[in-house]
Amino acid sequence: MTITVYHNPACGTSRNVLAIVRSCVGDGSVTVVPYLTQPPSADRLRQLYDRAGLTPREGMRTKGDDALIEELGLLPPDRDPARDANRILAAMAAHPILISRPLVETPMGVVLARPCERVAEVLDNPPKTWTKENGDVIHLRS
Repeated sequence: MTITVYHNPACGTSRNVLAIVRSCVGDGSVTVVPYLTQPPSADRLRQLYDRAGLTPREGMRTKGDDALIEELGLLPPDRDPARDANRILAAMAAHPILISRPLVETPMGVVLARPCERVAEVLDNPPKTWTKENGDVIHLRS
């Protein structure tokens, strides 16, 4: 199984998700996309969000980025959902800090793995539990 992780190494959730994925499939089957320096296009983001069942607004990172979101005129939401989606996708492609992470794509689907336990939804055989880098134990499946 080939897995793509849109990753921010400065994010603890992203690091934990990448470690979980690598524990399941090894390094060779994982493509890591450092999306802050290699941002996906607006079209690619649309594909990912469509597969994840998310709107671009649901995939937009808002924590800590209020000033940029305001500057780009992304609040309040546009009354036209298609135009709102297009504006957000274009903003994310131009300002990848607005992409909420980590996005994980596998043959089973795409998930915005926040919280990190959600990555289990797109893995064949995730571990039952995982110890995060901060020492917290999480349950990935029952």
